[in-house]
Amino acid sequence: MGVGIQVGNIIDEIGTPDFLNAFFSTVSVHLEPGGWGSRFPLLLGDLYRGQLNAVNATQAVDELQLVRAELSKLPPSAVVWDTDNRAAKPPWGDKISAEITSLGNYFVSSTGRDLFDLLHEALAASAESAEPARIVQY
Repeated sequence: MGVGIQVGNIIDEIGTPDFLNAFFSTVSVHLEPGGWGSRFPLLLGDLYRGQLNAVNATQAVDELQLVRAELSKLPPSAVVWDTDNRAAKPPWGDKISAEITSLGNYFVSSTGRDLFDLLHEALAASAESAEPARIVQY
C-alpha cells in the first residue's frame, strides 16, 4: 500500500506510509522544539492528519520552504525514521545516493521526485484550484 497527495482528481505518488511518516518525524524532531506541529501547524497538523484546506495552502507553502531551508543544514545521517522508535533506520540503511547531501534533498518519492518539489506543486495547485490537499492511501 502506498500514499499520495491528492488535489482534485490528481494524485501524486509519495511512497510508503513509513516514508511519509519519516519526513514528518524528521521535521518535528529537528525543527519543532515545542513538540509536534508547534512551529509548522499546517504541515504537521492539518496535512499530516490527512487534509489541508485550500485557504491555508499558500501559508503551508511558506512553511514548506522554511522546512526545506532549515533541513538543508542537516546531514542525511540525521534522518528520523520514527519518533516513537528513534533507533529505527530506513530500509536502505546508510546506502544512499552521493547526490543526497542533506536532509533538504534526502526525501525522494517512490517515483523519483524530490518530495519538497512534489508537495510544493500539490499545495500550489490546491491554492489555485480552491481544492483541499489530501493524503490518501491507494
